[in-house]
Amino acid sequence: MKYNYDKKILKDLPIGPFLALDKTRNAKINESPDDLPVAEFNIDKLGKVLHPKAQYARVAKVIEHTGAKSFVLTPDETRGTSSFAYFRAGQYLSVSLQIGKAKLTKAYSICSTPKDALGEKNNSYTIMVKKNEKGYASEYILNNWSQNSAVELSGPLGEFYYQRLRDAKTVIGLAGGSGITPFYAMASAIADGIEDFSLVILYGSRTRNSIRLKDELDAVAARSGGKVKVVYVLSDEKAAGYEQGFLTAEMIKQYAPAGDYSVFMCGPRAMYDFAEGEIAKLKLARRRVRRELFGEFGDPARDAAYPSDAAGKVFQVEVVAPGEKNTVSCRSDQTLLSSIEDAGIAAPSHCRSGDCGWCRSRLISGKVFVPQSVDGRRMADVKFNWIHPCCSYPLSDISLEVSVIR
Repeated sequence: MKYNYDKKILKDLPIGPFLALDKTRNAKINESPDDLPVAEFNIDKLGKVLHPKAQYARVAKVIEHTGAKSFVLTPDETRGTSSFAYFRAGQYLSVSLQIGKAKLTKAYSICSTPKDALGEKNNSYTIMVKKNEKGYASEYILNNWSQNSAVELSGPLGEFYYQRLRDAKTVIGLAGGSGITPFYAMASAIADGIEDFSLVILYGSRTRNSIRLKDELDAVAARSGGKVKVVYVLSDEKAAGYEQGFLTAEMIKQYAPAGDYSVFMCGPRAMYDFAEGEIAKLKLARRRVRRELFGEFGDPARDAAYPSDAAGKVFQVEVVAPGEKNTVSCRSDQTLLSSIEDAGIAAPSHCRSGDCGWCRSRLISGKVFVPQSVDGRRMADVKFNWIHPCCSYPLSDISLEVSVIR
């Protein structure tokens, strides 16, 4: 076989550099450090940006509302957070708190638009904290947070947001009290062109004076191009331009489209107790109903299934963790998680509901009461004694295995 090339070019190439390649290569190898090169996949980098274990913030602004405050949070670069993780409208943040001896987390819905979290600089989150006489976390925040206060946050959490493959094109949002916050974020995202669905918010309040974010909601609805509608419903007052009464099935049907629609619900426990029965009358497909459990269940004795002989008792809870074992006291009307946090044990938790799973722990021995309405466990968890301490109440002395300590 003949090759059509000029052999003279090869003959004129100096051979010395080729003969020295081996020596040069060995010298470079000897000069290199002994450590193996460290590389990180781009997908891992993206994961850390979108799902950080912790974010550090400062309070940039405090906005007063009736019985509540909104806190605008910005990244704290002095503690290593230069920008916040992006979020879906409807998600929440878990705030880490140290109140005296107690170490706890408290979940707050993000009530700003996802647009505010875009970009590497000047991004922000806004959360609203309502005054709650029974909640010492909210009392602590309202009394102690001010401009420039340091705050530790989780990344955005939760699945209370619009999903095109699951949800109908129109969502009827049932909001009560500060449960308006995730819907305000959704409405803002629609107006900003980030989300693409129609949202009708039925916002229940006692009186006109107790409505939160009304001016902001009206402004967002006005710039949404008709995709957002807000209906204000007053339970304790009659006024022109407002619906009067409760969020009933008839009211939902009045504002729902003739065809398919989804129902999202976020508000206080009393609202859920009433609205869930009304939603059942609509006979919607299960995937069309979404709810965000909002706060702790409260006194378990109000549940008809709660055993009356457990009331007023105090039990001992043995908390077993890797390399650590503690025993704490827990009242029968107190969740296991609350007693663990009050004792200064930083148990894993980013919620106060029964369908999250962050605090999922194994019940080694003892009995607990879990209200059915907040019991989000899988069948296998029930069978093999896994519980969510955030909504489990002791009925006896308990031994509990907690897999991770924060």
